[in-house]
Amino acid sequence: MENLKEIRNRIASIGSTMQITNAMKMVSASKLKRAQDTIVKMRPYANKLTELLQSLSATLDSDVGGAFTLQKEINKVLIVVITSDRGLCGAFNSSIIKHTSHLIETKYSDKEVSILSIGKKGFDILSKDQTIYKNESELFDNLSFENVALTADDLMEQFLDGTFDKIELVYNSFKNAATQIITEEQFLPILQPDSDDNTNTDYIFEPSKEAIVKGLIPKSLKMQLYKAIRDSSASEHGARMTAMHKATDNATELRDELLLQYNKARQSAITNEILEIVGGAEALKG
Repeated sequence: MENLKEIRNRIASIGSTMQITNAMKMVSASKLKRAQDTIVKMRPYANKLTELLQSLSATLDSDVGGAFTLQKEINKVLIVVITSDRGLCGAFNSSIIKHTSHLIETKYSDKEVSILSIGKKGFDILSKDQTIYKNESELFDNLSFENVALTADDLMEQFLDGTFDKIELVYNSFKNAATQIITEEQFLPILQPDSDDNTNTDYIFEPSKEAIVKGLIPKSLKMQLYKAIRDSSASEHGARMTAMHKATDNATELRDELLLQYNKARQSAITNEILEIVGGAEALKG
């Protein structure tokens, strides 16, 4: 009977865990819907803005905005690592951390690399053996374009001052609830368009080219960073929903196995008691 009590306790514990994981799955599903709608609507605008900026970048003069496109000798690199503040989302955070470490060990093995962390999980791990420039995890406390724009302004200033020669973004791009794509995206300097693209487009600027480009570059870079964070946020909710769904399924399977084990043990105990009663009765007859 002691064995039966242990099994009952395990079944009750697993039942409580199932309620928690199922509730977390439902919460993540609700948040995912809002985050997915946001990023799906934002992507076309952000991508078109970046495309327009890259098309113009080939004709920029240094006094107009060419400093943002200047390809420097790369010695100091800043990697903006976007993870999450919370766990229980499968390999969402670990895949970004592993990819960042791989970048540092291979692509930038001979460079001076610093990390700007957005998300507590990335900061907790990378701060142990990497140089942290800044921790901007508080962005997730109030995720808005205005707050992200302040971080983007700081990145642009650091690039123009020569503190960093190259800035890259590493984050999870949202594809669907079950799939997140690790994305490595150059932030600064602004990428030049491919040689196959038509870079000789004759633009008519109204007002002046200088006014348009000076307003377009900061806005485009701020939108690029904001899109990356929103992408990562949607990916996080999708990864957590999938992880909690699998956890609930695994708990259900384990509970069913324990119920079967419990019924077998209970039946065995009842059978033994019946045999003892029958044996005692036969002994009294004798």
